[in-house]
Amino acid sequence: MACGFAAIGTTSFGIASSIGTPDGGRSTKEANLGLAAALRPLDGYLSMDIEDGYADDPDQVAYYVSRLPVDGINIEDSTAETLIEPGQHAAKVQAVKQRSPDVFINARVDTYWLGQDATVAATLDRAALYVEAGADGIFVPGASEPDVLRQLTAAIPLPVNVLAIPGLSLTDHAALGVRRVSTGSLPYRAAIHAAAQAVVAVRDATELPAADAYPEMQERLVRYANQKFSG
Repeated sequence: MACGFAAIGTTSFGIASSIGTPDGGRSTKEANLGLAAALRPLDGYLSMDIEDGYADDPDQVAYYVSRLPVDGINIEDSTAETLIEPGQHAAKVQAVKQRSPDVFINARVDTYWLGQDATVAATLDRAALYVEAGADGIFVPGASEPDVLRQLTAAIPLPVNVLAIPGLSLTDHAALGVRRVSTGSLPYRAAIHAAAQAVVAVRDATELPAADAYPEMQERLVRYANQKFSG
């Protein structure tokens, strides 16, 4: 928020890694509840990555989302690295929207991410079902070719979300019809890389990586704590 962003999106990879488990195995279910509560005091929108909703049953997914103090969710149409039947995912979307109508549902289509049915036609077929079920946005991670993105954004009547494409500015993304850009697990992975660089630099007496000053970071935590516990 200090950098001027109005929203925060979480990453299941970062959460899974922080508790020592691989991503994608429904291991982040309980951790997400605690994280959502911890982030809620921040002055901005909060979108939570909930993998596949942590259940096959749509009502169980909807109940879980109702417990999250968030403005939006990402929910993916794959389980254990395999696409699920699109009607099943549409049922999850519909159940969540009925129980939590104010939550922005970013329905994720994992065709390109997993390399399964990775065609424009198959992706649009899935997206159409999720749109009809009540999704508010469609997320197609892994789609990055300009012609593919133009076709997807032209045919999908909701905001289309992609992972940030290296070398393209937000304006460039917008020119392709993209309306939402996510960083995914990149900030977390970059932070881990920088931490490793720092300790290696100390060991090898090489140049230390850039870092925010301790007093500045402490001040941020004090402001957050005051905001969190006030009232």
